Parts: sequence; C-alpha cells; structure tokens
Amino acid sequence: MTEVAVTSEKPPAPKKQASRGGGGVRGWFGRQPVWVRAVVVLAATAAAFLLPYVGDVPVIGPQIVTNGVDWTSALFNMSYYVLLALGLNVVVGYAGLLDLGYVGFFAVGAYGTALLTSPDSILYSHTGWAWLAAAPFALALTMLAGLILGWPTLRLRGDYLAIVTLGFAEIIRIVATSTDTLRGDRGFTSIPHPPGSYSDGSPIFGVRDATPYFWLGLVVIILVILGVRNLDRSRVGRSWLAIREDEEAAEVMGVRTTKYKLWAFAIGAFIGGLGGVMFAGEQSFINSQTFVLQFSILVLAGVVMGGSGNIAGAILGGALISYIPDRLRGISFGGTDLYEYRFALFGIVIIVIMILRPQGLIPSRRRAMELKDREKEVAPSE
Repeated sequence: MTEVAVTSEKPPAPKKQASRGGGGVRGWFGRQPVWVRAVVVLAATAAAFLLPYVGDVPVIGPQIVTNGVDWTSALFNMSYYVLLALGLNVVVGYAGLLDLGYVGFFAVGAYGTALLTSPDSILYSHTGWAWLAAAPFALALTMLAGLILGWPTLRLRGDYLAIVTLGFAEIIRIVATSTDTLRGDRGFTSIPHPPGSYSDGSPIFGVRDATPYFWLGLVVIILVILGVRNLDRSRVGRSWLAIREDEEAAEVMGVRTTKYKLWAFAIGAFIGGLGGVMFAGEQSFINSQTFVLQFSILVLAGVVMGGSGNIAGAILGGALISYIPDRLRGISFGGTDLYEYRFALFGIVIIVIMILRPQGLIPSRRRAMELKDREKEVAPSE
C-alpha cells in the first residue's frame, strides 16, 4: 500500500481584508466612531465659515488669499463653481451621462431671475419681484429645461449625448445674444440682491462686502451635499450606478432607465440653476457673454480632476478651477504675467493629474477599485 505523507504544515491563513475605509485620510476618517466623525465634520464646517478671515492669519494667510481680486469675492466665485461641480457630478459622475452643455442650466437660472426682477425685463411691469420670490420660479424653470433636454436624449449615449448637450448650451447662448427679450450684450441691470438688513437698516447683502454672499453659498452647498448624499445611498443612487456601469444590463434587471436618467438631468439642472440664481443676485447684472462654452468645459474638468462620482472630489475640483486662475493674478515669472497664461497652466496641471492620478484627486471608492482592476488586467504576467 502506498503511504500518504501527512504534513504538519498549516494551510496559509486567509488575508485580512482591508480595514474600513482603506488607507489615507479617508481611511482614517472611516475607521473612527460616529462622534469623532461628527466632530471633524463640524470643525471643517466652522473652518469653512471662517475662510473670509484667513488673510489675517500671520505668515500663512497672505500666501492663500488671491491677488488683484477681493478675497471674499473670490470665495463667492468658488462657492457657485462648487455648486456647479456638484450638480454636474450628479449627471456625469453618478449617472454616467456626458454633459458638455451644463452652462445652459446656469444661464437659465440666472436669466429666469433677471426676467422676473430686473427693471430692464419686459415682464417687470407685471412682476417686479424680489430676489427671494423669483428664486423658486427660476429653479422650476431650470428643472423644466433639464427635462426638456433629457427627454429627447434618452436613447443617446457617449459622444452623441455630449454633442446634443453641447448644442443645448449653444442654443441658449445664441438666443440670449440675438433676441430683444434677453437683451444680448446689453444684459439685465439692477437685479435685486437677497433680502435682509442689519439693525441700523443697512442691507446685509450689499455691494461692498461679499462675505454674506459666501456664507449664503456655503449654506446652500451644505444643503445640496446632504440631499445628493441621501440620493446616492437610496434606490435612485443605485439605479444611477447601474445605468453608468451598463445601461442595457440595468434595463434587463428591471431598472427604469428612462425615469432615472430624467431624474439625473432634472436634479443636475436644479443645482446648476441654484448657482445661476445666486450669481445673478450677487452680480446684479448678467449678459450673454457670461455663459460661454468654456464655462461648461471648465466645470467638467473640475469634476474629473477632483474625482468623478465623489462629493468631496467635486467640491475640491470646483474650488480649484475658480481659485487657481484668481491666485495667478499679479504673479509674474521672468517678466511674464502668469495670469495671461492661466488656462495653459491650468491645462498642464490637469494633464499631469490625469497621468499620475487618473481617478482624480479624491476619487470615489468604486472608481479607484475599477482602475486598479483594469491595471491588473493589462499588467503583463510574471
């Protein structure tokens, strides 16, 4: 009989799964108890509200604030860029619908506010509303525009969808330029500011200090983050994920792709319209030259650079695309004003990030895992 050798070696122990959240800052944050995470979030929120005063911090402050642009105005600009990035992240990052005409929703929100509030509007004799009264109607108009864009594009994907959305933004710009109703380059003036006044009767939202506008934008951003985060963790978010990964498979599994794609367009349009309403209320003037195609491409670049499909990544990307050009003002190198080459420098930064970190600066976990799996598939076997 053949003897069977019995070894005392133990089978290899299974590898321990990565701890919750993985490595890095996000991994550390994910491993903390709820109360620690709550304290960190509250501290970060408080720090965000104190950003207008960061220039008063010795040594560090002057290196952060912008040159040639009022720091509080730069912060407000960052707030509506972040709003636009969050809205586009819903369409592109969650639902996987490539939208190159997102500036169109921003324009609809701004023009909707102007038509109902500005003395230059043909509707002013019938409306003449305050900013706060006009905002809900402008947002409803923006959501309607999202549905109008979304409905005929339901069967389109990829490049074809991008071309249609690009055409949508150009239609908005051309109509705004060539029609008397939207006043072209003359634009709308005297758009009212948000309501509110101090105890002495002076307005809170005036023209001298943009700090209240930034705080208003920050509150809106927080509300949007809470809403989008809840949607991402609900059936709607899971449906968007299924559509992004494989729309045909999602349909086979019973996902109502038509419904949820329209949801993505409408919610993304609503958030973009919020940015437009706030922009019109702060600037008190808009015209057709504000809403150029370059705006949409810049916001899309911010979403991809920050991390598509991730709220934190969209916030970082939206802030950077606004902050970097403003920070370059007044900086020269070898006698050359770097601000004149801001878009070239910004393009180089994006290229470097896409080469070194294609998943974005703060990627979603799903996106990071997908890229790792693809790297393993294409890696040569040893």
